[in-house]
Amino acid sequence: MLRSDPTLVLRDIHQPPAPPWWPPAPGWWIVAALLLLAVATLAGWAWRRQRRRRALQRLFDDAVRAAATPAAQLAAISELLRRAARRRDPQADRLQGEAWLRFLDGDGRQPRFGDKDARLLLDGGFRPAVDAAAVAALLPRARACFLQWMAAR
Repeated sequence: MLRSDPTLVLRDIHQPPAPPWWPPAPGWWIVAALLLLAVATLAGWAWRRQRRRRALQRLFDDAVRAAATPAAQLAAISELLRRAARRRDPQADRLQGEAWLRFLDGDGRQPRFGDKDARLLLDGGFRPAVDAAAVAALLPRARACFLQWMAAR
């Protein structure tokens, strides 16, 4: 039988200290760099997109503002919409009449150009007198359509 020596002091097993949280391991530096790169790329993309949208808004507003009469404003709106329509379909600027209005409505879920004010786009630029209120009612819809088509890439 073994006897234990009373002078022998036994101690429990000790764990080494936990690694410090700083500095992080090299893998975490790589993850942080990739995350920072992704955030910077997304921020740059959003900034360029916003800048392009503001430039398109200015283009539309300046073209309409430069027109002296409501008929000239309608002609400018029509020209801008046809320019934007070419981005969706290269042959769209050649559409006439009801086909042009149907194209402006797009998928038809929310017809924006089905009322009598929208019909001014067909021949309003050629009329000697056009109701300014009708042009003002058409302007926000045409602007939204122009921006949607020109911003789509």
